[in-house]
Amino acid sequence: MKVALAQIDPGLGDPDRNLALHLDAIRRARGKGADLIVFPELSLTGYMLQDLVPEMAEDPGTSRRLRAIASAAKGRGVVVGFVERAPGAVFHNAAGCFVDGALAHVHRKVYLPTYGMFDEGRYFAAGETFRTYEAPWGRTGILVCEDFWHTSASYLLALQGMEVLVVISASPVKGLDASRDLKSRRPWIDIARAVSRQMACWVVYVNRAGHEEGWSFQGGSFVCDPSGDLVAEGKLLEKDLVLASMPEAPLRKARLATPILRDEKIDLVRREMDRIALERGAGRPAPARGAGEKG
Repeated sequence: MKVALAQIDPGLGDPDRNLALHLDAIRRARGKGADLIVFPELSLTGYMLQDLVPEMAEDPGTSRRLRAIASAAKGRGVVVGFVERAPGAVFHNAAGCFVDGALAHVHRKVYLPTYGMFDEGRYFAAGETFRTYEAPWGRTGILVCEDFWHTSASYLLALQGMEVLVVISASPVKGLDASRDLKSRRPWIDIARAVSRQMACWVVYVNRAGHEEGWSFQGGSFVCDPSGDLVAEGKLLEKDLVLASMPEAPLRKARLATPILRDEKIDLVRREMDRIALERGAGRPAPARGAGEKG
């Protein structure tokens, strides 16, 4: 199994130009033997859409552009970021996976950042589910950017048998450290290493590059294996197309060595979550365990 990280630089509000970028990257990735090609968040439209959201919206079942991307990747899989049009003038920041030309799965971004420089909650409706799906490369889950910062998202997917986690992102640059590395990239790697090791899964992270409305996007896409090691990395700040192999052996080895998910107490987690939800709904926090209390 080979995955291609298509670290493109989409143009804001220019889906036809962006379609050409997708088709070119798919052609090159196919030539390198890729089985799965992954594009960044909102790769078909650009990120800072704001009032352009309704104009950019697509129906994944009928969209001419999405059909062209799926057709170009026929025989392979492709994950693309787009604005999904839902009934009732509702729009989602979505990721669609097409397998062998057919739509296999759509994930709608659940956690919409609306703070600092981000304003997604004003223009998008939040998704409400985390689901896995079966693909030729294994049981897969998809998250969009901010979703990945919420540990519960990866955990819920892992409980459904996830073997490959695909994360697509439009993460901007937020400064350099003394080593000339990007400070804003380090947390993504830290989270991916923790998730891949804890959940015993592959993590495929694809971020965009380029500039938009005064923002610079950091690129730096990567793949983490189930032991938490980086096995492939894209260039910082630049467009790139990176291939990584994802053999079955590391996944099998990780799950045999540390069977955390096998031993997970799901009923206990459900009971405790129900209790916490009730207590939070009543306006009081879950009581902290005293120093002398036993677990």
